[in-house]
Amino acid sequence: MRQSVNSARQLKRELWSTRETVMNIGEAARASGVTAKMIRYYESVGLLAAKARTTAGYRVYGSQEVHSLRFIRQARRMGFLVADIRRLLALWQDRSRASAEVKAIALEHVADLDRRIAELTEMRDTLSHLADHCHGDERPDCPIIEGLADPATAVSHTCHAD
Repeated sequence: MRQSVNSARQLKRELWSTRETVMNIGEAARASGVTAKMIRYYESVGLLAAKARTTAGYRVYGSQEVHSLRFIRQARRMGFLVADIRRLLALWQDRSRASAEVKAIALEHVADLDRRIAELTEMRDTLSHLADHCHGDERPDCPIIEGLADPATAVSHTCHAD
């Protein structure tokens, strides 16, 4: 245990000599706004590689990793999938990238969001219609239950332009 503490201190001194900010996973989590659990997940799926580890195996992060974690966090907030984030990270780190590639990924995602919004809107409209037709009293018959049991009775009531 004493040796691992000393090796961690030595690693911090070495990194400090290069003026690199050195953080453990908890500090990196606080600095980036990403939980330690998610940092480990991002490492496991290859979105983030820990720059160094102590001899005891503790992860050590620098400002570059924290910046990448903030990028990943923002991309997740926008709903990008891990595969898309991987592509965006690669493009972000490639200073000779073509912005057309980034735009194409973003527009693909916008189209996916539009599709999901349309599906959610249809679900909301159908459920709202069923709820409007439910008496909500002591009677056992209920259009909501019927609609869940038989989707044909829960036909969407949105307008479709053909």
